[in-house]
Amino acid sequence: MKSNNLFFFSISVLVVLLLGSCAQTESNESLFEDGPELITTGYQFTEGPYWHPDGYLIFSDIPANTVYKWTPGSPDTEVYIDSSGNSNGITAMPDGTLILAQHAGKVSMVNENMELVPLAEEYNGMRLNSPNDAVVRSDGLIYFTDPTFGVSDEDQELDITGVYRINSDTTLTLLYEEIALPNGIAFSPDESYLYVADSENGQITRFDLLENGDVENPTEFANIGAMTDMGGADGMTVDADGRLYTTGPNGLIVFDSQGNQLEQIEFDQQVTNVTFGGADGNELFITSMDDVYRVRVNK
Repeated sequence: MKSNNLFFFSISVLVVLLLGSCAQTESNESLFEDGPELITTGYQFTEGPYWHPDGYLIFSDIPANTVYKWTPGSPDTEVYIDSSGNSNGITAMPDGTLILAQHAGKVSMVNENMELVPLAEEYNGMRLNSPNDAVVRSDGLIYFTDPTFGVSDEDQELDITGVYRINSDTTLTLLYEEIALPNGIAFSPDESYLYVADSENGQITRFDLLENGDVENPTEFANIGAMTDMGGADGMTVDADGRLYTTGPNGLIVFDSQGNQLEQIEFDQQVTNVTFGGADGNELFITSMDDVYRVRVNK
């Protein structure tokens, strides 16, 4: 009787060990199918990748004052918007209207004639600094960051670097001003949280996002490293499972919804922003200094 108990105990232990081994193998499986693929090159400083529902990528070249369009299978890009106001981050309203965060001190929409129509230019009568990145909530509220990267000393009027909301009546609300250099901005999948990256110290702050559009309870979510000659904490995106994909001085870093680091891809130059796209939505497009990359994700 004792020997039978020992046998069944041994079998149970073996099963537990095997199941634990399988679970560990699955947890160690990479999110990425392969390494970064260079899809286009030869720019000055690319930013703001946005996958258009019509099946192509657009992105900003900030110093070139241009938004470019890249179509899968095409050997070249084409100019999508000329004189973009030194656009940086690109996003879209629920109806598909494009929104540009512009280093020229504005946040603008692109109308049906491909003309830029300013939505926000000043706060309390003073010029915005240098709108950097933007996201749009499902109800049409626009959130953007406004560091001082793209504004000269003589043009700077605001002494705050804020996180703002553009309301449905186009009024502007300052949500938070305690981040030194607010840059990348993203929502959690259910829009219950707002993430903002600080380029100065690499800190990503998570806010509770309220139904009325306000934020509260700023919490340290993760840190991707202080600014170096490889840049600072920059653009971000989130997948359907709540994983946060970030760009910054240490390349592309992925965190789970609790702020635990899952993966990292290092690059030999500064990477600046990231978005999902592709025909199946499982491709990450990553901008850098003069290159744009693609990485396929196991979703």
